Amino acid sequence: MNQNLPPLYALRAFTVAAQMASFSKAAIFLNVTPGAISRHIRTLEEWFGCRLFLRHGPKITLTDAGSQLAVRLQDGFLQLENACQTLRSHQHQLRLKAPSTLTMRWLLDVLNAFRQQHSTPQVEISSVWMDIDTVDFRTEPFDCAILLGNGHFGEYTQSLRLFDEWLIPLCAPALKPLAQRDLSSCTLIHPSRDRRDWRRWQAGSGLFPALALGGGAVFDTLEQAYQAAIGGHGVAVGDLLLSLPALAQNQLTLPFPQALSTGDSYWLVWPKDSPRKKNIDRLGEFLSTAVPVYFPPEVALLKQQ
Repeated sequence: MNQNLPPLYALRAFTVAAQMASFSKAAIFLNVTPGAISRHIRTLEEWFGCRLFLRHGPKITLTDAGSQLAVRLQDGFLQLENACQTLRSHQHQLRLKAPSTLTMRWLLDVLNAFRQQHSTPQVEISSVWMDIDTVDFRTEPFDCAILLGNGHFGEYTQSLRLFDEWLIPLCAPALKPLAQRDLSSCTLIHPSRDRRDWRRWQAGSGLFPALALGGGAVFDTLEQAYQAAIGGHGVAVGDLLLSLPALAQNQLTLPFPQALSTGDSYWLVWPKDSPRKKNIDRLGEFLSTAVPVYFPPEVALLKQQ
């Protein structure tokens, strides 16, 4: 028991008595005897070392100290009630954070299939832009997240690896001959301002070492880069497995077959002490069975050195 706090049941009795201005009415509300309410109040007055109520026969009024305590406790108990109600009302719901491109290119279809097979949990997805995939479960309103990284998302988290990231150049089919003949004459499409994906692919593949990466078209998200590439505006570099639907629909093609493993993967991440662990496990199990595993036969898989 925390010796820095008086008994919670006594504080609750005080709050109700203060609101109703009556020990007997508080007793009825809390389903206890008026004598029990009086004892709880005496316990608090001894603990605080001051009077909380002035007794006038059956009538009671708050002292100044009692009035100050009543206002603060009313707000505190309201927060406690809201917290408990939130946990109770959302026990069959999962709030999931996920990168925008992963959501559009894979996750929406997978969650639709999940809902068809499972009535619970109800997954509420927030698709957000993240330059570096992170989550802080202490301050953000999420129960779990899908993040791209090395699997280390903080000591108070657990994670389940879903699938690896493979970078590969992509372009519209009409642009493929020019890209293969003279890549330097094509606009390079960058899905991030630091141009890190093109730099990693260039270094890891060993191809086009003299290719200038300083120009081109720069976007904030991989999804924007995909759309620019589909529109024929240049050659992008993107995630091979997330590109499979666009490749199958002939929206995009592979001008070069070298796919580079970055060493990062997509992970389902959640707090170690999550009260929704059972539902997160159910979602994680389903996601694991729905990961993209097909590689086009012409692709050469390269490991980053």
